[in-house]
Amino acid sequence: MALSGLEIFKLLPKTNCKECGHPTCLAFAMALAQKKVSLDACPHASDEAKARLAAAAAPPMQTVTFGTGDAARQAGGETVLFRHEEKFHRPTVVAVTLPDSLDDAAMKARCETIAGLQFERIGQPMPIDAVAVTNESGGAARFAAAARAARGTGKAVILVTESAEAAAAALAAVGDARPLLCGTTADNADAMASAASAAKCPVVARAADPEGLADLAETLKKAGCAEIVLHLDAADPWSEMAGLARLRQLALKQNVRALGHPVLAFAADGDPADQAVRAAALVCKYAGIVVLGTLEPWALLPVLTTRQNIYTDPQKPVQVEPTLHAVGDPGETSPVLFTTNFSLTYYTVEGDVEASRVPAWILCVDTEGTSVLTAYSGDKLNEKVVAKALQDAGVESKVKHRKLIIPGYVAVMSGKLEEATGWEVLVGPRESNQIPRYLKEVWTA
Repeated sequence: MALSGLEIFKLLPKTNCKECGHPTCLAFAMALAQKKVSLDACPHASDEAKARLAAAAAPPMQTVTFGTGDAARQAGGETVLFRHEEKFHRPTVVAVTLPDSLDDAAMKARCETIAGLQFERIGQPMPIDAVAVTNESGGAARFAAAARAARGTGKAVILVTESAEAAAAALAAVGDARPLLCGTTADNADAMASAASAAKCPVVARAADPEGLADLAETLKKAGCAEIVLHLDAADPWSEMAGLARLRQLALKQNVRALGHPVLAFAADGDPADQAVRAAALVCKYAGIVVLGTLEPWALLPVLTTRQNIYTDPQKPVQVEPTLHAVGDPGETSPVLFTTNFSLTYYTVEGDVEASRVPAWILCVDTEGTSVLTAYSGDKLNEKVVAKALQDAGVESKVKHRKLIIPGYVAVMSGKLEEATGWEVLVGPRESNQIPRYLKEVWTA
């Protein structure tokens, strides 16, 4: 827990030597509490003071990294219970399973499917991050072979087994890829901790309640495991959701350091729809890693979309570059539409323009990432803003006509916009899904 300025002052030498650049030790302590300076600026701070301040300054939840290179993923490092308090920092790692009981042909096919899963929304890629290799065969050799196949997908690897022998075999095969070893319990803690610490990879502690997780996490830490993930082995989904919320509260609000670790949860049972619903709920409350069993794109997409929405900064809307964008292969007679640079608005309009099969220009106007009506209501969208956007983007050099299609919801600004730009303003549809019909029937006519 962060220390106040007075608490920090008590740890300082109180010499008022001014060597830190502050007139008194108290002034330095206040600046340190506000994170404006580093303790290193004090040449006389004791080792005890440095140790206590370092422990107090540590984040309430550890950040765990697994995988290497482009496949590396992080979980944890969160600081708030609710997104509106600040933001959530590290998007949930979404993983899919690779059972080692599959035959070679089926395993190869599943790996190819996993590697080929590609999603994109509002201009942002939404990847499947990891492959969770499950030790369903019970054998060490087969588990190691599946781990090698999982690594070939280019994703981070999670090794799911309670067998220390299987874990050791898989780590020998893919240990340099820094997999996440999942399956440490009170019964196998010594052997699994030894394998994880030797491979220098993060490890998952599994228990049925917060108390058991705290004890096991401390055991793993003493055994040399530096990065720990928690898995609450709850009796049912409701208990799991309540338990994950409790873990978050204990870690962030009550500063229980033993529980200050990211959480892994499984949503791999049931049909694809059930998995999608459960996984989306886990993304919200509060899983840092979620493992699904399905590869159905229609089931994975809503989970990834939920993750994208939850992990955007609520104070900074996702924005598109404010410039002139081409849809298709537009020319000098193609229509020119404008919309705002709020990503959801822009990509909705772009998709509907593309669906019309009419090549067009879209002028993306900078409204600080707000939608059309929001921007207009806040005076971030007016005739002066649009006129400047037209000029800055050099639209006049792209088309020989002088006609601008504006969103129907801001038809009221058409008169002033014509005066400010000298362009003929055409009022487009209010709803974006009417754009294809408008371009085909109104513009071409």
